[in-house]
Amino acid sequence: MPFYQGKLAVLDLGQGDASQHRQLARKLSVPLYTSVAETVQELFFLTWREGALRLIDRALLKKGGMTVEINPRNGEQWSWPAPKRGPLAQALGRKTVTVVDATTGWGQDGLALFRMGYRMQCIERSPVMAELLADGFSRLAQQNWMQTRQLQPPQLIIGDAITALQRLTFCPDCIFLDPMFPPKRKKSALAKKPIEVLRVLLGDDPDKQALFDAAVAAAGQRVVVKSPDDAAPLGGKADASFQGKLLRYDVYFKSPPH
Repeated sequence: MPFYQGKLAVLDLGQGDASQHRQLARKLSVPLYTSVAETVQELFFLTWREGALRLIDRALLKKGGMTVEINPRNGEQWSWPAPKRGPLAQALGRKTVTVVDATTGWGQDGLALFRMGYRMQCIERSPVMAELLADGFSRLAQQNWMQTRQLQPPQLIIGDAITALQRLTFCPDCIFLDPMFPPKRKKSALAKKPIEVLRVLLGDDPDKQALFDAAVAAAGQRVVVKSPDDAAPLGGKADASFQGKLLRYDVYFKSPPH
């Protein structure tokens, strides 16, 4: 039985290329509907809307939907490269150049790092998130500032991160991990719809420890783990930690810190 059976369908409401919708439904082995009235029990739908591939849920069919946001987040600069500041940049260190985001998800951290000028590779195991990321990276490539500077979007690697890290053809300075942790008992102010959607579609990451071990083996200088501030450190006591809002970045060095 396909993994997304009963959870997901492709919805073609006349925006975008009809053949794109057909190909996507075949690729993900999910139903294709051409009207909301046809939908059965699915919780989520993929559709092209306003020039972007979007994931929408049944309760919000008439809303804009969720997509990979390629523009800077609130508080981030539009310049390229953007200043390397904040706890994530601190965790990566001053001499880091190449970064592999092994748990890309909605791509917000990976894209923020890309805008800071890091050379990025992004790994995503979820076929649904990979399609959304590929669409986002394609839109990113069309931005004027990207074309003027002749920049290429981050390379997207689709598949299990543990296997992908073992097959890397280079040794990245840093491997960044943001695995799915079980939700807090008390609803956090940080709980956002995109994260909730990922949890419904994918569940938590039961192989977090194996992923961490693979990251340590593949990294050149350090592994950085993003986690809720109340979660136990994934790799045991960290060599350094940098605090963000309700989260932290634990750093594990492979070589002396810079």
